[in-house]
Amino acid sequence: MKTTRLITTITFAFLMLLSFNAEAQKFSGLDKSPMDAASYPSSYKESNKLIKIVYSRPQLKGREVYDLAKPGEVWRLGANEAAELQVYSDMTLDGKDIKKGTYTMYAIPGENEWTIIISTDLNVWGSYFYDEKNDVARITVPTTKSEESLEAFSIAFDEAEGGTDMHIGWGTVRVAVPFSKS
Repeated sequence: MKTTRLITTITFAFLMLLSFNAEAQKFSGLDKSPMDAASYPSSYKESNKLIKIVYSRPQLKGREVYDLAKPGEVWRLGANEAAELQVYSDMTLDGKDIKKGTYTMYAIPGENEWTIIISTDLNVWGSYFYDEKNDVARITVPTTKSEESLEAFSIAFDEAEGGTDMHIGWGTVRVAVPFSKS
């Protein structure tokens, strides 16, 4: 009787251990719009960054840019959460001061120009909770067209006189956003 009870207890404990491990090992699949980051300077060897953006990268998958980033509407600048901008030293955008800190970045796409918005909104999903009263800076920049088409929404930084340019690309649409050091 004692042996049967002991075997039952050991078997039960073993099964609980197996079920706990199986549950603990469930991982979600790869996001359809994976998160990425771009910074300036972009070298991993350079730890003294000026600016960094964390954003998700939607794919066109046969669709058009302006079907996904609707002209005239505030857009989260990527997918999922609104893009998060980290500014590591005081900067300016179109003459407006952007103090060192964390912000959300949005865009209002247009066929010929995009309005880029820096906001104090944080931890927001998409642009559903965008509030214009939290804008820190806005700039309207022209779009250009590239012969190369980018399947995934992309952001990169380049050195510019007095600061850095943020380059936004998707499909054949290109936008350059000039940030200057304060």
